[in-house]
Amino acid sequence: MKLGFPMPHLLRLPANCRPWESVVTGADQARLARWAERLGYEMISVPEHFVIPSGHVERSGAHYMAAYPTMAYLAGATERIRVNSCIAILPLQHPIVTAKTLASIDWLSGGRVTVTFGVGWLPEEFEALGVPFDERGARSEEYIRAILELWTAEEPEFEGEFVSFRDVRFEPKPVQSPHPPVWFGGDAPPVLRRAARYASGWWPFLTKPEDIPAKLDYIRSQPDYSGGLTDVCYGFATTRVGEGHVAQEDPRARPGMTKQEIIDRLGWFAELGVTISAVPIPDVRHLDEYFDYTQWVAEEIMPAIA
Repeated sequence: MKLGFPMPHLLRLPANCRPWESVVTGADQARLARWAERLGYEMISVPEHFVIPSGHVERSGAHYMAAYPTMAYLAGATERIRVNSCIAILPLQHPIVTAKTLASIDWLSGGRVTVTFGVGWLPEEFEALGVPFDERGARSEEYIRAILELWTAEEPEFEGEFVSFRDVRFEPKPVQSPHPPVWFGGDAPPVLRRAARYASGWWPFLTKPEDIPAKLDYIRSQPDYSGGLTDVCYGFATTRVGEGHVAQEDPRARPGMTKQEIIDRLGWFAELGVTISAVPIPDVRHLDEYFDYTQWVAEEIMPAIA
């Protein structure tokens, strides 16, 4: 079991954000990224929304980063830790731009990119960006195929309903071969089938922990399963956020759990098939205490779950 580093203030989701996070700056996050790398955390993952409908701010908050520039910033501040998205909204950006952006980050960082794609769930966000919400699944299917073609083919060609290209060159290719790890986030059957075809990782969001094995069986039972699924990411805070970002109580996943409670829960996750998790951001008084807490996790929890 590996641990991701929960970076404070990448979002202000009321269900799991702590009040102290609001004072954390970008410069603080660069310092924290270097700290996380030093302590041996596996990766930092960046949530993404471009706009939040005003009527949804009470549940979702309005503070979100764009995943790719934030990943690039954190990669540039570090040397070894991986950068990921959680999630990047695949159908809201042109796949050539997405492929180029991620390949550039991977090349510049020496091969430290993982990307978790999602199809999106806010109709108003799609409307603001001029992308039909009802096409998000079809676009996601086509876009991932186009991205993989650009990353892997010497002379990429693609003909689709939403994107087509030929007689083009695409360089630099990503450093990682055959391409950066692609994960899919979400729980619906079409997402799981897409993960079966293309992904090396799955990031559930509404799936209960005890239902993970059945979902993994579903992924691996698909006739076009690629055989490449190796990672499942499930953080403690996942069970505190319901559909539509509605806050949920889960006493087994609260901030500030004891060492043994954390170890036991991570052990249970591992039995269910989870390979990477994250311990909740605690209620601390200021940033210096968070540095201390994440060091405690690295020294007390990581050796017990390695």
